[in-house]
Amino acid sequence: MNIAQNIAAGLDRILTMEVVRVTERAAVAAARLRGRGDEKAADQVAVDAMRQELNRLAIKGTVVIGEGERDEAPMLYIGEEVGTGKGPAVDIALDPLEGTTICAKNLPNALAVIAIAEKGSLLFAPDVYMDKIAIGPGYPEGLIDIDASPAENLANLAKAKGVGVSDITACILDRPRHAKLIDAVRATGAAIRLIGDGDVAGVIHTTDPDETGIDIYLGTGGAPEGVLAAAALRCIGGQMQGRLILDTPEKVARAEKMGISDPKRVYRAQDMARGDVLFAATGVTDGNLLDGVKFGRTFITTHTIVLRSSSRTVREIKARHQDLDKF
Repeated sequence: MNIAQNIAAGLDRILTMEVVRVTERAAVAAARLRGRGDEKAADQVAVDAMRQELNRLAIKGTVVIGEGERDEAPMLYIGEEVGTGKGPAVDIALDPLEGTTICAKNLPNALAVIAIAEKGSLLFAPDVYMDKIAIGPGYPEGLIDIDASPAENLANLAKAKGVGVSDITACILDRPRHAKLIDAVRATGAAIRLIGDGDVAGVIHTTDPDETGIDIYLGTGGAPEGVLAAAALRCIGGQMQGRLILDTPEKVARAEKMGISDPKRVYRAQDMARGDVLFAATGVTDGNLLDGVKFGRTFITTHTIVLRSSSRTVREIKARHQDLDKF
């Protein structure tokens, strides 16, 4: 068996329950603190739970998208090595609690998220903003363009979908920096779904507009979340473009240290997450994509999706955990 086959076999071994346990543990830990108003505490318990479970996996894992650089994040920092050290060498992108504010306020669409790929396959991105645009599968390649105006992108999407622009809904983070973008989208007659947090879920929602009501994602959000969203799109299908916002010399220098030589490069989903990619997400709070964690008197229920790019497999796992001591 050659190296590529060994890697593929390794990914097969951790495809389902092993990866699911990682996001399940983080989601349950965070869910215990949802609605308590303490973002930092919820994020910390999710980080601790995810790290503990990751270190049980038979992998040589390197965190390339994590909680931040080492000086800012004591655990699951960029560059941290996780796993038992016995198994395939892999890159890991993660967000133990995607939507810390959402969880603290017990609002929809908080997730525990992870992506795993062959070593060297995930974009090693600094923790900066990224300009993003994304749509779901089934459209001609190149239909969207990050450098085109919102009006052009919305018109092209509506034409390809066979509807009017007024039938299109765009998902945008509700931030002051998006005021001009929001005005431009509304000027076309398109609808907007504003979200307070959680742009990984926002991008993923474009893959099933009949269910979520979202056709396109627009705006700036975290670059780490951009890589995680790209990993999901590689598995489900869809198009995404992103450009890092490196608007200070310090950010440019940080990006250069991570091997990014062209600060104006436009990355597609396949540039941010190459090769065979695994993606898993467990709901923390109820949302369009996943149900949140439910605490029963004698059991806990979780809802997870596991995706793989090479097979385009989508596994949906609803689990009832009766051994409460493990959580």
